[in-house]
Amino acid sequence: MKKITMFTGKNGENFLFPFILVTSLFALWGFANDISNPMVAAFRNILLISNFESSLVQFAFYLGYCVMAIPAAIFIQKFNYKKGILIGLALYSIGCLLFIPAGHTMHFWAFLGAYFIMTCGLSFLETTSNPYILSMGPAESATRRLNFAQAFNPIGSLTGMLIAKNLILARLHSATVEEREILQQTNPEYFMEISRSDLSVVSLPYFMLGIAVAFVLLVFILVKLPDSTEKQKEPLNIGSTFKRLLKNPLYTRSVVAQAFYVGAQIMVWTFIIHYAATELGMSKAEAQGYNMIAMGIFVSSRFICTYLLKYIKPSLLLMCLALCGMFFTLGTIFIQGMLGLYSLIAISACMSLMFPTIYGIALRDLGNDAKLGSAGLILAIGGGAFMPPLQGLLIDKAVWFNAFSSVRVSFVLPLICFMVIAHFGYWVQKRGKVVE
Repeated sequence: MKKITMFTGKNGENFLFPFILVTSLFALWGFANDISNPMVAAFRNILLISNFESSLVQFAFYLGYCVMAIPAAIFIQKFNYKKGILIGLALYSIGCLLFIPAGHTMHFWAFLGAYFIMTCGLSFLETTSNPYILSMGPAESATRRLNFAQAFNPIGSLTGMLIAKNLILARLHSATVEEREILQQTNPEYFMEISRSDLSVVSLPYFMLGIAVAFVLLVFILVKLPDSTEKQKEPLNIGSTFKRLLKNPLYTRSVVAQAFYVGAQIMVWTFIIHYAATELGMSKAEAQGYNMIAMGIFVSSRFICTYLLKYIKPSLLLMCLALCGMFFTLGTIFIQGMLGLYSLIAISACMSLMFPTIYGIALRDLGNDAKLGSAGLILAIGGGAFMPPLQGLLIDKAVWFNAFSSVRVSFVLPLICFMVIAHFGYWVQKRGKVVE
């Protein structure tokens, strides 16, 4: 008798190899996420724009998820997982390659356009890969399987952070915003020269990433991947599927919780650099080192929490981690100096399990509706598009509290996000919706 594992299908299929291949994509989009977070600070310096304007990098980046999530889900519902992956990798590669012409134009909007196209591809990849991983074995171990796959996402993130620190931030011109403003007035030719050089430094790693993604695309074209979902017995009816999903309170609350989680994650990781630079006077490259420490903690916590899921219900662990996230966020707001920065870094340990756990809770027992259901959860990544600009606006404008700097006040937004997630975990736990 064939041994049943978490990668064994209903008919005895072994999904281990496709699991490994698709899991590699989790690292690939993690790389894109975290090479881009430090660019908010970089573009602010290079182009002399406000915190709100520079945070539009995150708006453009995560807007791609909003726009493409539902079309991607419809596409894979009509065709299959592999074709969805191929479309995603193609758009991802094209967006990265567009950084070279964007650098030549020296226009911020050109970079925002490249980010948008790139993340339209990431939206295809995430909409496809998450439900694909969930389907690669018994339903009882689906959440554990997704958490395991998601554990490789931060490995890509750490690599992206390392590239951003050593190949971008460390190679940018050392002139501060104030010095660049003076140069812009007194020596505009030299200002344009260093700006052009800095934009070239930013563009080159993205171009190389585009080449690497194109190679991965070729691999997926050549490799045969099984479609592990049940075949549609009836014609595709998108309207009926969405109606069923909207009537499912567990699903709809999961989408809301996911939006607040992604918003909290992107705000915390985007503004670690700003916090360290403004509160402690660190250089951006040095501050990025603390961002990498936060990601290392995130990775370690992800593996630990995935193990704990063998013994603790996902909803209960989610609630406890959200409460801890609230505690450390309060430390970020109320404690000055290095202890405040340590509190900000510690939030990453609390966030490690949230995305895949909410995802697994939402899609449990949805069957083929999971393909379109995943679209709502990827659409929820749009929380990362809207909340960082709000935090940037708070940093620019929050001058009402003499006792707190505007950057510390701005972390009230992640605090609210963790409150929403804690309530969601409590709601699921109280109703016993998810039992592992």
